[in-house]
Amino acid sequence: MTQPTDIRRDGHRPLLLDLFSCAGGAAMGYARAGFTVHGVDIADRPNYPFPRHQGDALTYLAHLIATGEIERYAFVHASPPCQAGCSLTVGTNRSQGWGGSHVDLVAPTRALLDETGLPYVIEQPNGRAEIRKDLTLCGEMFSLGVIRHRNFEVSGWTIEQPAHVPHRGRVRGYRHGQYFDGPYVAAYGNGGGKPTIPELQAALGIDWTSVRQELTEAIPPAYSEHIGRAFLTTATLGVAA
Repeated sequence: MTQPTDIRRDGHRPLLLDLFSCAGGAAMGYARAGFTVHGVDIADRPNYPFPRHQGDALTYLAHLIATGEIERYAFVHASPPCQAGCSLTVGTNRSQGWGGSHVDLVAPTRALLDETGLPYVIEQPNGRAEIRKDLTLCGEMFSLGVIRHRNFEVSGWTIEQPAHVPHRGRVRGYRHGQYFDGPYVAAYGNGGGKPTIPELQAALGIDWTSVRQELTEAIPPAYSEHIGRAFLTTATLGVAA
């Protein structure tokens, strides 16, 4: 049984720090769950729907720890770049004879998150990223038009793993020159048979950005809303000093 966590609050909503925030797929879910969200990303993300800091996420997190400002936050979500361990990238690199030029930021992210003393999750796609798979979510669990399996390492609290729902069919598109139909769209890349922007938005549950790259990188807000609601049911609501 998870022990209650005393969470810091900003007004009437607990503050959440969204590291490597991209265009805000995770952020929107947490906001819907009841958090006030602050994002951090090294890229300029004008479509991010909440207050954001542009800069290196780990440098900014270290600054928050050093100054004590991290104590304003109740929870941290981190989605460090995953190309080093992503199964799609690993397979492509191997087929092209490329070596591992991507930087793995999972371990340094975890080290800093542990310093905060805050509950957190680290999110990664299926692949070789070295995280505990404490929670795995799939689009079919939320009746979405994508599969998009994502794994979460959970620290400082616990969450139940929902049952994996059998997929209803294939992901629509071409595989090795053959076209397959199915109830899911391929939320990655630009090749033949890929969905239109409106199809991607509908499948992911995202309507605040129409940038394909941002859509293909995003996790569906339904995932983080599920996580956020689960966390808040375990928390004792407090007020920051």
